[in-house]
Amino acid sequence: MVLNFKEIITATLVLFAVIDIIGSIPIIIDLRQKVGHIQSEKASIVAMFIMILFLFLGEQILKLIGIDVYSFAVAGSFVILFLALEMILGVQLYKEESPETASVVPLAFPLIAGAGTMTTILSLKAEFHTINIIIAIILNLVFVYAVLKFSKKIESFIGKGGLNVIRKIFGVILLAIAVKLFASNIQGLFN
Repeated sequence: MVLNFKEIITATLVLFAVIDIIGSIPIIIDLRQKVGHIQSEKASIVAMFIMILFLFLGEQILKLIGIDVYSFAVAGSFVILFLALEMILGVQLYKEESPETASVVPLAFPLIAGAGTMTTILSLKAEFHTINIIIAIILNLVFVYAVLKFSKKIESFIGKGGLNVIRKIFGVILLAIAVKLFASNIQGLFN
């Protein structure tokens, strides 16, 4: 077990950029408006469990079901693409049959612990010590929990007009992330 402050900071910042909880605020607010209540604790704990489980078993799970990391990342890029299109075009592609709350789907997975996060965790594992990655995951999920918990206050601070502008801007950013994730992994499928 090698605690390394630099590794923790780097892994935390990389995961923070990939999870992009700030950019997901419009999606979170949208979900809360649709379902009425977001289970912040449950979503954060489930996302942490998924991420740590994937840190230890990710490659083995993918190999077991015959999927390589590239296929997983490309599939994740399509999920992100559809979320982005919802935000930009103001249409609803993701439909759930009368959900009462939002926690595991689509918050914990795929929004927080999605394909981009999973592939990033596998990349970090190749470079950093496991304990430092676990600490980075926990630090990120503390922040994620705070954003989920206070989404209503964030919404009232931003306002409806501001929210629409932010939704469109972050929709374009999400679209760019989807394209980048797709482009950086599609060649791996054919090699």
